[in-house]
Amino acid sequence: MTVERFQPSIGGFPTSTTAENGLEHVRQLARAAARAAASKGGEDTLVLEVAAILSICDIFVLTSGRNHRQVKSMAEEVEAQLKAVGGGAPLRVEGADTAEWILLDYGDFVVHVFLDELRRFYELERLWSDAPRLEWAQAGASIE
Repeated sequence: MTVERFQPSIGGFPTSTTAENGLEHVRQLARAAARAAASKGGEDTLVLEVAAILSICDIFVLTSGRNHRQVKSMAEEVEAQLKAVGGGAPLRVEGADTAEWILLDYGDFVVHVFLDELRRFYELERLWSDAPRLEWAQAGASIE
Protein backbone atom coordinates (compact mmCIF):
# COMPACT_ATOMS: atom_id res chain seq x y z
CA MET A 1 0.00 0.00 0.00
CA THR A 2 1.03 3.57 -0.49
CA VAL A 3 0.80 4.69 3.14
CA GLU A 4 4.41 3.79 3.85
CA ARG A 5 5.93 6.00 1.14
CA PHE A 6 5.11 9.18 3.07
CA GLN A 7 6.30 7.96 6.45
CA PRO A 8 9.73 7.83 8.11
CA SER A 9 11.46 4.51 8.12
CA ILE A 10 14.32 2.60 9.67
CA GLY A 11 17.00 1.60 7.18
CA GLY A 12 14.69 2.45 4.28
CA PHE A 13 11.96 0.03 5.37
CA PRO A 14 8.74 1.25 6.97
CA THR A 15 8.10 0.09 10.50
CA SER A 16 4.76 -1.46 11.45
CA THR A 17 4.19 1.43 13.87
CA THR A 18 4.90 3.89 11.07
CA ALA A 19 2.50 2.10 8.73
CA GLU A 20 -0.24 2.07 11.38
CA ASN A 21 0.30 5.79 12.08
CA GLY A 22 0.04 6.44 8.34
CA LEU A 23 -3.16 4.43 8.10
CA GLU A 24 -4.65 6.32 11.04
CA HIS A 25 -3.88 9.60 9.26
CA VAL A 26 -5.64 8.28 6.15
CA ARG A 27 -8.62 7.29 8.31
CA GLN A 28 -8.75 10.81 9.76
CA LEU A 29 -8.67 12.39 6.30
CA ALA A 30 -11.43 10.04 5.10
CA ARG A 31 -13.54 10.96 8.13
CA ALA A 32 -12.98 14.65 7.36
CA ALA A 33 -14.15 14.00 3.80
CA ALA A 34 -17.30 12.28 5.09
CA ARG A 35 -18.06 15.18 7.42
CA ALA A 36 -17.51 17.68 4.59
CA ALA A 37 -19.98 15.81 2.36
CA ALA A 38 -22.49 15.57 5.20
CA SER A 39 -22.22 19.33 5.78
CA LYS A 40 -23.62 19.83 2.27
CA GLY A 41 -26.45 17.36 2.79
CA GLY A 42 -24.73 14.12 1.80
CA GLU A 43 -27.01 11.17 2.44
CA ASP A 44 -26.16 7.69 3.70
CA THR A 45 -22.49 8.59 4.01
CA LEU A 46 -20.26 5.59 4.70
CA VAL A 47 -16.55 5.17 5.30
CA LEU A 48 -15.39 1.66 4.36
CA GLU A 49 -11.94 0.29 5.14
CA VAL A 50 -11.24 -1.76 2.00
CA ALA A 51 -7.49 -2.33 2.43
CA ALA A 52 -7.85 -6.04 3.28
CA ILE A 53 -9.96 -6.78 0.20
CA LEU A 54 -8.78 -4.23 -2.37
CA SER A 55 -5.16 -3.44 -3.16
CA ILE A 56 -5.56 -0.08 -4.92
CA CYS A 57 -6.46 1.99 -1.85
CA ASP A 58 -7.20 1.72 1.87
CA ILE A 59 -10.55 3.47 2.28
CA PHE A 60 -13.68 4.34 0.31
CA VAL A 61 -15.95 7.20 1.31
CA LEU A 62 -19.43 6.85 -0.21
CA THR A 63 -22.11 9.54 -0.16
CA SER A 64 -24.97 10.70 -2.35
CA GLY A 65 -27.07 13.70 -3.21
CA ARG A 66 -30.53 14.32 -4.63
CA ASN A 67 -29.53 16.40 -7.67
CA HIS A 68 -26.54 17.32 -9.83
CA ARG A 69 -25.98 20.65 -8.12
CA GLN A 70 -25.82 19.03 -4.69
CA VAL A 71 -23.43 16.32 -5.92
CA LYS A 72 -21.08 18.96 -7.35
CA SER A 73 -21.35 21.07 -4.19
CA MET A 74 -20.45 18.09 -1.97
CA ALA A 75 -17.41 17.22 -4.09
CA GLU A 76 -16.21 20.83 -4.00
CA GLU A 77 -16.69 20.96 -0.21
CA VAL A 78 -14.71 17.73 0.25
CA GLU A 79 -11.85 19.20 -1.77
CA ALA A 80 -11.94 22.49 0.15
CA GLN A 81 -12.10 20.89 3.60
CA LEU A 82 -9.32 18.42 2.91
CA LYS A 83 -7.07 21.21 1.63
CA ALA A 84 -7.91 23.22 4.76
CA VAL A 85 -6.70 20.41 7.04
CA GLY A 86 -3.54 19.76 5.04
CA GLY A 87 -4.84 16.81 3.04
CA GLY A 88 -3.96 18.38 -0.28
CA ALA A 89 -5.73 18.19 -3.59
CA PRO A 90 -6.96 14.93 -5.13
CA LEU A 91 -4.58 13.17 -7.48
CA ARG A 92 -7.41 12.76 -9.94
CA VAL A 93 -11.06 13.86 -10.26
CA GLU A 94 -13.47 12.07 -12.55
CA GLY A 95 -17.11 12.73 -13.37
CA ALA A 96 -17.26 16.41 -12.38
CA ASP A 97 -18.57 17.38 -15.82
CA THR A 98 -21.77 15.32 -15.46
CA ALA A 99 -22.04 15.43 -11.63
CA GLU A 100 -23.69 12.01 -11.53
CA TRP A 101 -20.79 10.11 -9.94
CA ILE A 102 -17.81 12.23 -8.96
CA LEU A 103 -14.74 10.28 -7.93
CA LEU A 104 -12.05 12.10 -5.92
CA ASP A 105 -8.91 9.97 -5.86
CA TYR A 106 -6.55 10.88 -3.01
CA GLY A 107 -4.33 7.83 -3.52
CA ASP A 108 -4.77 6.12 -0.16
CA PHE A 109 -8.51 6.79 -0.13
CA VAL A 110 -11.19 7.48 -2.72
CA VAL A 111 -14.31 9.60 -2.25
CA HIS A 112 -17.36 8.59 -4.33
CA VAL A 113 -20.07 11.27 -4.53
CA PHE A 114 -23.13 9.83 -6.26
CA LEU A 115 -26.42 11.04 -7.60
CA ASP A 116 -28.97 8.97 -5.63
CA GLU A 117 -30.20 6.87 -8.56
CA LEU A 118 -26.68 5.95 -9.68
CA ARG A 119 -25.74 4.91 -6.17
CA ARG A 120 -28.77 2.63 -6.02
CA PHE A 121 -27.86 1.20 -9.44
CA TYR A 122 -24.18 0.43 -8.69
CA GLU A 123 -24.66 -0.57 -5.02
CA LEU A 124 -20.99 -0.27 -4.07
CA GLU A 125 -21.82 -0.83 -0.41
CA ARG A 126 -23.22 -4.25 -1.36
CA LEU A 127 -20.15 -5.01 -3.48
CA TRP A 128 -17.83 -4.12 -0.57
CA SER A 129 -20.13 -5.40 2.21
CA ASP A 130 -17.25 -7.36 3.82
CA ALA A 131 -15.32 -4.13 4.46
CA PRO A 132 -15.41 -2.77 8.01
CA ARG A 133 -17.28 0.52 8.41
CA LEU A 134 -15.53 3.34 10.20
CA GLU A 135 -17.39 5.76 12.43
CA TRP A 136 -16.94 9.27 11.07
CA ALA A 137 -19.47 11.53 12.80
CA GLN A 138 -18.15 11.56 16.39
CA ALA A 139 -16.40 14.63 17.72
CA GLY A 140 -13.20 12.72 18.51
CA ALA A 141 -12.63 11.80 14.86
CA SER A 142 -11.34 15.19 13.79
CA ILE A 143 -8.09 15.95 12.02
CA GLU A 144 -5.33 17.25 14.18
